Amino acid sequence: MNEIVLTGCTPTPLASYLKALGVLRLLSSNWPNTCAAWNGDTLTIHTTLDREALEKFFLRDYQPTPVMAPWNGGSGFYENDNKEALKKILESTNPRLALYRECLILAEQALGSSDRSASPKETAKAALLGKLRGLLPDAALDWFDASVLLSGDSAQYPPLLGTGGNDGRLDFTNNFMQRLSEAVSLTDNTPSQESVRWLRMALHGESAPGLIKKAIGQFSPGQVGGPNATTGFEADSIINPWDFVLMIEGALLFAAAAVRRNADDPEGVLSYPFTVRAVSAGAGNLGESDAASARGELWMPLWRQPATYPEIHALLAEGRVALGRKPARDALDFVRAVHRLGGYRGIDSFQRYGLLMRSGKAYLATPLARVEVSQTEKSEWLDELDQHDWLTRFRRAYQGENVANRYLALRRQLEGALFDLAGHQPTPVEAQTLLRLLGDIQSALSVRALSSNKKEQELVPPVPRLSERWVQAADDGTPAFRIARALSGLSGTKDTPLPVRAQLFPIHPRSNNWMVVARKAKDAANDPACRIRIHTEVKSNLPDMLIALLERRLWLAEQFKMPDKPLRSPAGIDLDDLLAFLRSDHMDRHIAALLPGLSLCSIPQDTERAAGEGAVSAAFAILKLCLTPDAILHDLNLSSEQDHVPVPPGLLAQLAAGNAENRAVRMAWQRLRASGLSPLFARDALPELGNIDPRRAAAGVLIPLRFGATGALGRVALDTRETEAA
Repeated sequence: MNEIVLTGCTPTPLASYLKALGVLRLLSSNWPNTCAAWNGDTLTIHTTLDREALEKFFLRDYQPTPVMAPWNGGSGFYENDNKEALKKILESTNPRLALYRECLILAEQALGSSDRSASPKETAKAALLGKLRGLLPDAALDWFDASVLLSGDSAQYPPLLGTGGNDGRLDFTNNFMQRLSEAVSLTDNTPSQESVRWLRMALHGESAPGLIKKAIGQFSPGQVGGPNATTGFEADSIINPWDFVLMIEGALLFAAAAVRRNADDPEGVLSYPFTVRAVSAGAGNLGESDAASARGELWMPLWRQPATYPEIHALLAEGRVALGRKPARDALDFVRAVHRLGGYRGIDSFQRYGLLMRSGKAYLATPLARVEVSQTEKSEWLDELDQHDWLTRFRRAYQGENVANRYLALRRQLEGALFDLAGHQPTPVEAQTLLRLLGDIQSALSVRALSSNKKEQELVPPVPRLSERWVQAADDGTPAFRIARALSGLSGTKDTPLPVRAQLFPIHPRSNNWMVVARKAKDAANDPACRIRIHTEVKSNLPDMLIALLERRLWLAEQFKMPDKPLRSPAGIDLDDLLAFLRSDHMDRHIAALLPGLSLCSIPQDTERAAGEGAVSAAFAILKLCLTPDAILHDLNLSSEQDHVPVPPGLLAQLAAGNAENRAVRMAWQRLRASGLSPLFARDALPELGNIDPRRAAAGVLIPLRFGATGALGRVALDTRETEAA
């Protein structure tokens, strides 16, 4: 096998990619063992031919596919059309064009004596298409199926070839015949010198003078001409005839199919290889209006291992990527599906094109990005957002002209983040950014739900509960993260879970298993949520936020008659992290930003139990122990099974007000003593908070501690000899 590098065949523009497929397809018709592979940005052909023999095939032996569109105006079949190229082919004597001539004659027969002043419309057009589909030989159906899909009594048009083989006023088939008459001799097999130079330019990238001033359509935006296209104010569209011919031959690999979307859709819907709806995510030069007006996106596969034409044809014929059980509907689905599959069908990357409206109402295949395919599954964690169809419902609800800018921006940010993260494991910074965004989204959804009717509320449920791996991915090893994680895991009791997310977001507790409460307060009958109000109004200032959450949790514990304080968490912090929080506010903004997003996740059980090295004041230890759940005190042998330590009324208010005369510490000391615990200090010699801000202390007592850290506080503030002996 010889390896011939075709430097003229590159993944971009789309015209060049299709040209590469056309070369493989045509060579394989005579030499089935021909293989092709993408080596960087060029196509390499593995063939028994040498370069001279390869060129000879196209110049002397190539038999053009019958490409025609007698259903379109401008195709050469109607009164006002340019008929020159069509007549040349019909009158030619070259045997290579025999099939083409036969198909053109059949098309004339199908049109018969019909009115040729204009192309047929609607039902007449559908009838003509059906008639042609039955008349044409199999060799001509590749073009038909690539440009038209007959489904029931109607026709649909795949986006790659415009609207049935034309783009606006530019008919691809008539232009194909024109370019063919320039590249191929219509009388014998003797190529012109221009044709030889054009072919070498098309295949090998060599320079060639005398290109043709004709349009190439949507396939090569850089060649459409117009203002600023080159030096001077304006330029004509200039093309190589062989580029156009081989491009159309390559497009024949993309045949549409009718597929069933559901049982109520008897005629099916249009499906086209690796073609999805456009989104603005993942392409910095694509705006919301661009995606809305686009015909779609084409994701053209690139492969590094040599493959035969039947293999590539099978790949494209099957090229409908699925996301789980659902087909990929748009570019975001597509990129997630590709990366989740891991090494999809030998494809190494995709060149992404958007069929975007440019230059008035013309569409251009604009290269957007090269997307490398993961060799291992890396995006399955993002699939959790598809629970209860949440991601689809959220994206569908917040698009269009009548949606507030806030929700449009949140949707675009989420789509962009998911697009970027689909191909790799996130860094902690990336995972935290996504969690903060989900927290913002849930806040926005909650506000909208409060001001909307029930039907609108049901359009988008709350963000689904996310697994522990989201938390693990976001862990950057900082005190701020550990504090936010511990707070996010706050829960109640077995019968009354009371997750902190139910306080942060005003969501109906039963919505999407937001919170399950076995007991109802007797006076909750008139509450919109049929229960006591759980949501807590909080401010952006972190100490104020934590104090408000704590006060509300303690009040809710009374209302729900909880047997213990709802202040446990699977995760905790050590004394070093606690001291860092008590002494400075430099982490506050980071903690406050992380808390809403982390509260949407299942918090993993903290396996680290060490106390840390920090020396926390005895005054704070007394306060914290008074706010520690009884079960933890029992487990640490700091109290006996029958001991119960209720929180003294007014303790938090005293702390928040400045702890005048050390009243809060005295109240906590009295409660510990009255509950059977033995503080080390006498009433008239109680320790003080010293340089700890009382408001930060009030906020700090909410933060769950690791098991060892709570034990260390017990040793600082309590006489544990009796409980240890017991």
